[in-house]
Amino acid sequence: MAQFKVVVSDPKTRRSEVLEVKDSAAQLLLGRRIGEVVDGSTIGYSGKIMITGGSDRAGFPMRPDVLGGVKKYVLLTAGVGFRSKVKGMKKRKLVRGNTITEEIYQINAKKIEETPANS
Repeated sequence: MAQFKVVVSDPKTRRSEVLEVKDSAAQLLLGRRIGEVVDGSTIGYSGKIMITGGSDRAGFPMRPDVLGGVKKYVLLTAGVGFRSKVKGMKKRKLVRGNTITEEIYQINAKKIEETPANS
């Protein structure tokens, strides 16, 4: 079964919290892509969240411009998964695609809107 750590960040307070998502709740995240808005109640969080990235078990980051849930070698000049030491440097790096699969370990997300708590 799928199991993820979901790190939800709040841009207003600049705080984040980690949620452990397992079994049926994790199945709802499979197939989602970077940039999609998900209802947080499916994973035990109030409000809506947007998936912003993640990484797999070996630490390879997800990139929004690599399609699918595969690992690929991509020629990078900037962005996620690449730190340039010299201006204009290009390097071929192994990164993960933009789709959440069973190999993903951590999912990064940000809070979009919060549902008010009923009292």
